[in-house]
Amino acid sequence: MLSEKAKEIILTDYQSCYVSLASFWEMSIKSSLNKLDLGLPFIETESWAIENGLSNFLKVEMSHIHKLSQLPFYHRDPFDRTLIAQALTENLSIITKEKLFEQYGVIRIW
Repeated sequence: MLSEKAKEIILTDYQSCYVSLASFWEMSIKSSLNKLDLGLPFIETESWAIENGLSNFLKVEMSHIHKLSQLPFYHRDPFDRTLIAQALTENLSIITKEKLFEQYGVIRIW
C-alpha cells in the first residue's frame, strides 16, 4: 500500500530508514484485534523486518515523550502523534499518506 516514491526510498536507502517501535506496538494491537492482516504471525514481524533490511528500530525515548506533551492536537491518534514527536525530535522525515502530519512541520514523504 506504499506509494512508488516511498517504495523507492525504502529499497534504495533502507540503511537510513528507521522503523519506530511505536509502529510495531500499533501493529501488535491491531493484529490481535483482527483489524490488520500482516500475512504472518505478529511474533515474526521483527525477524521479517531484519531479514528485509529494516533493522534500524527507533525506540520511544523520554525526549520523544516530552515533545509529544507539547504537540497541539491537530491529530488525535496516539501512535501517529508519537511518530510525529519522534520525527521532530530526531529530525527525520516520515513516510505516510496522512497530510495532517505536515501541520506539525514534519517532512512527509508519499
